[in-house]
Amino acid sequence: MLHRLSIPGFSSKRRFDDLSEREVLALAISSEEEDGQIYLAYAARLAKDYPASAKVFEDMAAIEGQHRRALIELYKKRFGETILPLRREHVAGYYTRSPVWLIENLGIERIRREAEDMERRAREFYLAATARATDADTRKLLGDLAAAEAGHEATFERSVERHLEGDARGEEDAAAHRQFLLTWVQPGLAGLMDGSVSTLAPIFATAFATQNTWTTFLVGLSASVGAGISMGFTEAVHDDGKLSGRGAPWKRGIASGVMTALGGLGHALPYLIPQFWTATFVALAVVFLELWAIVWIQNKYMETPFLRATFQVVLGGALVLGAGILIGGA
Repeated sequence: MLHRLSIPGFSSKRRFDDLSEREVLALAISSEEEDGQIYLAYAARLAKDYPASAKVFEDMAAIEGQHRRALIELYKKRFGETILPLRREHVAGYYTRSPVWLIENLGIERIRREAEDMERRAREFYLAATARATDADTRKLLGDLAAAEAGHEATFERSVERHLEGDARGEEDAAAHRQFLLTWVQPGLAGLMDGSVSTLAPIFATAFATQNTWTTFLVGLSASVGAGISMGFTEAVHDDGKLSGRGAPWKRGIASGVMTALGGLGHALPYLIPQFWTATFVALAVVFLELWAIVWIQNKYMETPFLRATFQVVLGGALVLGAGILIGGA
C-alpha cells in the first residue's frame, strides 16, 4: 500500500491569519454548533444526579443555537446558501476543545470549570484575532464574535443563579462531596488502614526474628507493594460503580492501591537505616503517626466520632503490632 508522503514544513491546515471573512464566519458557525453539542452532552450526563445544573447547560446549548442561527443568517446574506465545511481541526493555531465530555463519571465541579473555560478561551481568542486583523470588515466581524462570547459568560452566570438558587446548589454540592468520598476517600482510607495495619505483623516479626534491617526492609517492601497491587485490583474489579454509584472503578482502584502501598512503606522505609534499634524506634514512631492519620481522616471525612475512631484504630494496630513482635521474638 502506498502511503502519503510527508513533506517537512508542510501542513494541510490553514493558518487562521490566512482565512477569508467567509471562512472565518464558517468557522464560527461550526464552532458554535460544536459548543452547543458539548453543552447538551453535559446536560445529559448531569440530568440524573444534578438536574438543576443540567438545566443550566440546556440553557447554554439553546443560546449557542441562537448565535449559530444568527451567524448563518449573516453568512447567507453575504456569501450565499452554501456554508463551507470548515472546522476547528482544519485551522492551525485555532483553539481546540479537549474531549473531556467523553470521560465517564466526570465530576460536576470539573464540568462547571470546563464550561467556564470554553467561553473564556473563545472570547480571548477572538479578541486576540481582532487585534491582529488589518482588514476593517474582518476586524469588525471578529470583534462581534468576541462580544458574543463575552455575552455567553454573562448568560452562563445568570443561568447558574437562576437554576442553582436556594437549596439546589447546596444539594448538588452535597451530592458532589458524597461522590468524592465514595470514589476517593473511602477506598483510600480502606487502603491506608489495610496497608498500615496488616503489614505490621510481618515487618516487625521479621525485624525481631532476624534483627537484620535489610532483610526487614525487603520483607516490608514486598508486603507493601504486594498488598497495594492486590487491594487496587480488588477494588477496581469487584464493583463497576454503575449500581452502587461509587464512581469509576479505576479511580477507586488507584486510591486504594496507592494508599495501601504507602501505608506499608511508611514503617518499612526506616529499616534502610543500618542500626537495628534506631530503625525500629523510627518505624514505631511512623506507625504512631500513621494510626493517628487514619483517626483524623475517619473523623474529618467519614464523620466517625473521634474517640470511637481512636479506640478502633489504635487498639487494632496495637494488637497487630504486639502479635508481630511476640512472634518475631519467640
